[in-house]
Amino acid sequence: MGIAAALGLLSPFPFYYWLWTYPQTWVDLCGKGRDPCTVMAYVSHFLKLIQFLSLFSVSTFTWPPLLYFWPLIAFGQFLNFRVYQLLGESGTYYGVRFGKNIPWVTEFPFGYIKDPQYVGSILSLLACLWLVPFRYILLWTLGYVVMILVESKEDPTTRAKPPS
Repeated sequence: MGIAAALGLLSPFPFYYWLWTYPQTWVDLCGKGRDPCTVMAYVSHFLKLIQFLSLFSVSTFTWPPLLYFWPLIAFGQFLNFRVYQLLGESGTYYGVRFGKNIPWVTEFPFGYIKDPQYVGSILSLLACLWLVPFRYILLWTLGYVVMILVESKEDPTTRAKPPS
């Protein structure tokens, strides 16, 4: 396994772990004039670019894609877009951990699929098995599984307070 590609694929997960576990440090770092969710979104998009470049570096391109590609990528991306549509930026990017009041959502896929954004991301990764060696898809998927476990243990007493 290419070490650089593996590190690139794993690059966002320490960041997400830190923000989930120590949200006050992020809110303080962002300061009074910046929305911590928006700043997290910018950093997350940059880290996602690193992940995609890492995946691209170990990919082998062939056409046409295998038949399983289309339903997996379509449903996976549908879940991702739907989650963002329902939660918005603040709900998607740890707003509740940063002290924001995020309303509880019960519309599909919530209430039907546990961790729908992670499920959508994993389905999208599985769709790429025709392009990318399994070990890289597995590594990225394991990062998501770890974050599912980390985020399943939310302690409301550790939520951040807005900067004063």
